[in-house]
Amino acid sequence: MSISRRTFSSALGGSALALGLTQGTAFAKPASAQAGTGARATAAAASDDPYTQAFLTQYGKIKAAANGYFSPDGLPYHSVETLMVEAPDHGHQTTSEAVSFWMWLEAAYGRVTGDWAPFNAAWAVAEKTIIPQHADQSTSDSYSPSAPATYAPEHPLPDGYPSALDGTVPVGADPISSELASSYGTMDIYGMHWLMDLDNVYGYGNKPGTGGESGPGAGASFINTYQRGAQESVWETVPQPTTDLFEYGGPNGYLDLFVGDSSYAKQWKYTNAPDADARAVQAAYWAYRWASEQGKESQVAASVAKAAKMGDYLRYAMFDKYFKRIGDCTDPNSCPAASGRDSQHYLLSWYYAWGGAAAGSGGGWAWRIGDGASHQGYQNPLAAWALSNVPSLTPKSATAKSDWSKSLTRQLEFLTWLQSSEGALAGGCTNSWEGSYGRPPAGTPTFYGMAYDWQPVYHDPASNNWFGFQAWGMERVAAYYYVTGNATAEAVLSKWVAWASSETTVGADGSFRFPSTLNWTGRPDTWNAASPGDNAGLHVSVVDYANDVGVGAAYVKTLTYYAAKSGDEDAAALAKALLDAMALNTTDKGISVPETRLDYNRFDDEVYIPSGWSGTMPNGDPVRPGATFISIRSWYKDDPDWPKVQAYLDGGDAPTFTYHRFWAQAALALAFAIYAELLVEGGGGEPGGDTEPPTSPAGLTVTATTKESLSLSWSAATDNVAVTGYDVYRNGVLAGNTTGLTFTDTGLAAGTEYTYAVAARDAGGNTSALSDAVLATTKTGGSAGTGAVKVQYKNNDSSATDNQVRLGLQVVNTGSAPVDLTTVKARYWFTADGGPSTFGTYCDYAALGSSNITHTVVAVPSPKAGADRYLEVGFTGGAGTLAAGASTGELQLRLNKSDWSNFDESDDYSRATNTTYADSPKVGAYVAGALAWGVEP
Repeated sequence: MSISRRTFSSALGGSALALGLTQGTAFAKPASAQAGTGARATAAAASDDPYTQAFLTQYGKIKAAANGYFSPDGLPYHSVETLMVEAPDHGHQTTSEAVSFWMWLEAAYGRVTGDWAPFNAAWAVAEKTIIPQHADQSTSDSYSPSAPATYAPEHPLPDGYPSALDGTVPVGADPISSELASSYGTMDIYGMHWLMDLDNVYGYGNKPGTGGESGPGAGASFINTYQRGAQESVWETVPQPTTDLFEYGGPNGYLDLFVGDSSYAKQWKYTNAPDADARAVQAAYWAYRWASEQGKESQVAASVAKAAKMGDYLRYAMFDKYFKRIGDCTDPNSCPAASGRDSQHYLLSWYYAWGGAAAGSGGGWAWRIGDGASHQGYQNPLAAWALSNVPSLTPKSATAKSDWSKSLTRQLEFLTWLQSSEGALAGGCTNSWEGSYGRPPAGTPTFYGMAYDWQPVYHDPASNNWFGFQAWGMERVAAYYYVTGNATAEAVLSKWVAWASSETTVGADGSFRFPSTLNWTGRPDTWNAASPGDNAGLHVSVVDYANDVGVGAAYVKTLTYYAAKSGDEDAAALAKALLDAMALNTTDKGISVPETRLDYNRFDDEVYIPSGWSGTMPNGDPVRPGATFISIRSWYKDDPDWPKVQAYLDGGDAPTFTYHRFWAQAALALAFAIYAELLVEGGGGEPGGDTEPPTSPAGLTVTATTKESLSLSWSAATDNVAVTGYDVYRNGVLAGNTTGLTFTDTGLAAGTEYTYAVAARDAGGNTSALSDAVLATTKTGGSAGTGAVKVQYKNNDSSATDNQVRLGLQVVNTGSAPVDLTTVKARYWFTADGGPSTFGTYCDYAALGSSNITHTVVAVPSPKAGADRYLEVGFTGGAGTLAAGASTGELQLRLNKSDWSNFDESDDYSRATNTTYADSPKVGAYVAGALAWGVEP
């Protein structure tokens, strides 16, 4: 039976079996203080409550290499298991969704342990992989905001494709491109592409940072799938590379399966899932909040700034697909092209996308589109609030803060509009009926002129039939309510929680179930902001129930945030009971329940291929009319689990799998951590739990000296919970702190002796005894570095006459002693070729961290042939020392003139044409101001 919220606590019985829990739910503080001070979070590792320990156990399973959650490139797989078809069509793909959950998981780990290095590492990996680098979107500079894209209608069924481009349909202007370019000095888009093939199973080899197709082999690869209307399920897709160079597929690659045109050009294209980027912002907010409560906000500042930048570009999800007017847009030709903000609906739509001509394909062009279809499950009021209210997360662009502020209000209105009489949220709205600006049925309700759609974006299965979208969306609303106490959020939440709780069962034996498939009848009232309707005619019913642990984790987080702010003890008790019940389903890799996959009878579904079209997949599988899902993925038959599926296709029982999806396992860990932080008495690190200090660091050694700096290293200390950092003392006075095992002390006097010692800290605030002291003396003069260096260079720019200079550098220590990188400079000589005397310089990627790299353009006092300027590249103290024989790793650099006029690089002194790293004597290296490598012009 179902248990109502009013009777749940008394009906709970003995369901708290999973963790042997005996603590009650805590409401020691009034509801108004629940979102308050950081005392609860400052010493999380000190807490010995079982929910914090459950978080650490789950985290350890996820991060254990033997459990197989991460690819060799450091990205989380969609699932540990490979035979997996749902939105990704293979378990060892990944999504931006999984990456955003990873960021959030590492933020929670930072709260519990005080160690923020894993959170920063997640962002660094994302920048190197799933966020396309310049090489992956190399012709973005060719984008014209006044002509963002050419219209192509969507069609209800896959057999309506390819869809013909129609240049006669008016499209609007992009109002945010120029301010983004001005804010960040680039026309590149900073957002995650939604899908990657981490094992390169398909074999396209669209490897990040290459902008090409290297074919079968190891390494992650960008891919695309869905392209053909709302009815195209995962079983009917034709995967394709993001950069299509016509090496696979047919004569035009895969392009002419989707778009009809008179001719086809090699090109790249990416699609962003806004809910994932918004979740990444959400994770960054929590990281900033928790780190600030620990006094460590500086340790996450660089990653938080990246999230703010991502939020700036995420605004593309707020615009109509072709920048047409919002509202009453019911004919593609008569619906006007918008200017300014008339095309902005301020919701998080299903996607935004961008593309352009492949490098070297001849001719430069690029496009960008938004989307007019918005789903309730994609909205994120917490992210909108953070981007418009938290200074460290406020994007640079002039209108970004106001955009996100208006989006916050619009999202809350949207959710209110879609709430059924029972409390569940209906689907969404669209500005382009059936994707072609059609006329919706008479009487269709509207939201700011956009038509109600109970199943926006996809129909197989219907997009709003899955309870998971309810739990995902409401978890964000609940987090926003917890942080701000917003009354609109509370009203929506209280009604939703009452409905969901009434449909949830937790048995004394640990069994549990909640809604799975929903059915919708009726429709909402047309939105009136001044007087919202009560939606008396909009209803939901539950078709069936399930015990999906990932959805359950989102549901628990919703209940936890809501209970912590409102004081609702029934909601808190239900959160606890569900957590306890789910934890009974532990495996060696996490927490999971078996699931029977009836839909796997669709492996032999036909994939629509137009008559007369033929091509091949990279492995040789033919693509032609009559092809099926499995026929163009024949490699699936080599999967060790394939016999279970084949037996089902041959008439046997449906196969059962116990999957370990990364997002679900991370969500479970987060549910434990959030419950511990907010609802366990003394949980989340109430002060006083841990009194045991770490051991003293050993092996303190001086590793490098200059006339103004000293570098140190030591061995790791140990602690009963976790060491979170080290304090370095110079002559008995604190000189600085670090989370690593090295430290460079700068700004010292030449020829002076100093005494150093190091102490370890844990999250409970305990400090070890000082290490044994070491004496060190700065140099008296001469070279401030030790060892010799060389510079390696590669050309990152296929065009010598565009408006940016792009290059890669790396510095190698060729000597036998460490080099203090703060003493090293590299100079790349070039000519300005007229134009202004000011330049923009950028480090797009650095293995040492872009924030640790300095870069500026300097005028040559006596210009030489091929050199009247040089780009000088240096390093901050955060870059540390460079060990003998070591390399700094790649530095991806670029520069432009302030008026963005073109260069002629063909005669530049330092330029070469090699596209892989090679020694470059025409790029100089200087140690403490003295030339140590290369030949000056």
